[in-house]
Amino acid sequence: MTRSDLGRVLMVVPTYDEADNLAWIIGRLRAAEPDVHVLVVDDASPDGTGAIADRLAAEDDHVHVLHREGKAGLGAAYVHGFTHALAAGYDVIGEMDADGSHQPEELHRLLDALDGADLVIGSRYVPGGSVVNWPWRREALSRGGNLYVRLLLGVPVRDATAGFRVFRRTALEKIDLATVRSTGYVFQTDLVARTLRAGLTVREVPIEFIERVRGDSKMSGSVAAESLRRITAWGLRERAQQVRRALRGGRGGAR
Repeated sequence: MTRSDLGRVLMVVPTYDEADNLAWIIGRLRAAEPDVHVLVVDDASPDGTGAIADRLAAEDDHVHVLHREGKAGLGAAYVHGFTHALAAGYDVIGEMDADGSHQPEELHRLLDALDGADLVIGSRYVPGGSVVNWPWRREALSRGGNLYVRLLLGVPVRDATAGFRVFRRTALEKIDLATVRSTGYVFQTDLVARTLRAGLTVREVPIEFIERVRGDSKMSGSVAAESLRRITAWGLRERAQQVRRALRGGRGGAR
């Protein structure tokens, strides 16, 4: 498969107070992948990020902007961006952070791996992947959260919480974005689980994840706790459904 076989590619970049990073990261992405389009989804950033995005779009026809009325969560921003991208006819739709933690120079690894896959994740926790400049407590929390996801949801993915990924449009169409209610960081896990439940192929490729050097992280203890609560609820619901299916099967087999 050649890169042209992928069709039109768009990366969705959600922003909230990323004035220090946006032009820098968009410039790197456009240099690394000149054919890839970018959609900035800004949640009314008070620091002027939206105005910077508008300027970049005016200067480059591969850069596009959606302005939202306020901060409504990462997942909601991605759903908005993905829905717009599908309506615009893009064939591959991806996501990445604006803070430099996802390196645009590694995007080619994800795009190349789409051959035979529906979703490709840039993973910190497969062989060859790494995390740079994270305190050990935060990495332990991330690794522990991913282990919890694998055990509770039965998701055979090492980095289900990763936010550097690319989907084929057919995958996003099949998982029904209109029913996604995850608004925070748990959105990432939600879409991985939905993709696998739909019988689609998920592949992980190693990346080097670099902690932001400018601006403040949006991750907090309350955000992590909310993600944990939602994943626990999903896992318990899935286990209950498995028990009910097993009981029905047992009754059907007793003759």
